[in-house]
Amino acid sequence: MYKKLFFLSLFLAGLFPSQTTALNLISDAVYYDGYASPVSDPVPSGLIRLANTRYARKLTDTELNSFKAKIAMRVTIGALCDNYDRLGSVYLAMVPKNQPTYALSDTNVKRIEVGRYITPFMNKNRSPVEVPYTYDLSNLYNVFHDATLRSAYDLYMELDVFGVPYAAQTQVSGCTGRIDVFSGTLTFFSTDAGAAPTGYNTMVPMLNYSKLNNYNSTDVTGETVRIVTFNLPNPITDARFFVISTPHGANAGGEEYIRRQNYTYIDDVQVLTYTPGGISCEPYRVYNTQGNGIYGATPKTFAEWTSWNNWCPGNAVPIRGFTLPAMTAGNHTLKHTIPTAVFNQQQGEVYLSVYMQSKSNTALDVKDIKTVDVNIYPNPTSDFVNIRSKAEVASIALFSIEGRKLIETYRENRIDLSGYTAGVYFLNIVLKDGTSFKHKIIKK
Repeated sequence: MYKKLFFLSLFLAGLFPSQTTALNLISDAVYYDGYASPVSDPVPSGLIRLANTRYARKLTDTELNSFKAKIAMRVTIGALCDNYDRLGSVYLAMVPKNQPTYALSDTNVKRIEVGRYITPFMNKNRSPVEVPYTYDLSNLYNVFHDATLRSAYDLYMELDVFGVPYAAQTQVSGCTGRIDVFSGTLTFFSTDAGAAPTGYNTMVPMLNYSKLNNYNSTDVTGETVRIVTFNLPNPITDARFFVISTPHGANAGGEEYIRRQNYTYIDDVQVLTYTPGGISCEPYRVYNTQGNGIYGATPKTFAEWTSWNNWCPGNAVPIRGFTLPAMTAGNHTLKHTIPTAVFNQQQGEVYLSVYMQSKSNTALDVKDIKTVDVNIYPNPTSDFVNIRSKAEVASIALFSIEGRKLIETYRENRIDLSGYTAGVYFLNIVLKDGTSFKHKIIKK
């Protein structure tokens, strides 16, 4: 009933007129306890069960050819025996051509997260029993139609939702002893009305559901910087980056409940700044049919929601991004940092995904993609700044805010600022693997 009403509303809103193509890839697939051994229940026809938490479906040539310029993706999650808020994602998987099946661990498969969502607190015995999520994925048009890509890879869509049934087994009638947690449906809609195909003919994964925290590297509170280095064999134009991130940690003072600014840099130039959250969760209250401490018993004001929430149970996670008019051939560095993140009690993390599209006259063969985390602490500092990384430090140079080099150390993982006045400085950090980046430091 809710699906039908939603689809009707799309048509009435003029988003998808009568010439819309609908493509249902996954229908009411049942997901199971993410911590349990792989289930042996029958797999729905045409699907691959990659794990209790994920199904994959291959796109046929006919289906790929049917995509039009404006593309919407619809995820529908149904309530079974998990009544908590959980994470789910949709991935585009590029599998070597004519490989009959694959596993999550297959290193020959290239995977890109194209959508993320948070399930509501749902009781399967109360209506509504499903929640919809919608995404604009028009940027995938050229990917789906790319003949060169399709000659090398089969394209699959993966629908993932992690769940566990333990609370529901005692709190939800009819869930005793059950390990089925959610159902999932994945559908695409596309139309040419009011849209034209984009020229983005290449796609490259940079980070895929990568965990960012600061407690795996150091027991001293410090700032974690996620660095991705990559090489472009050829120059590109209109390099478009897509960023998906969510902070997690439900402990006291956890990252879920404190809104913090995120910064993304390309080659030491700040290109994206955002703070998760900033919206009211009231529109999603209707889907939260299980009592919980997030929504409570009464509505909250906009100010109350935006004072602390990073995301809403029952809502799709925003896809953020930025575009660079041109990028030269050669080495480049992407840096993502959340300077004020604490990860209190050494708990929680930020899940970060980044991929890039561009326009290129040749196939975009990005090479040497490497990822490293660098911990920089303390910041602010009264004296020493320490650098910790799996890649050893080659050099650290300290610059004034005017750009004048003040001091440089070699083969040491710290630098002394005690002799300088209070203010803002910049470190130029070079690792032995060749990674180089700048970072702002405050001297107390």
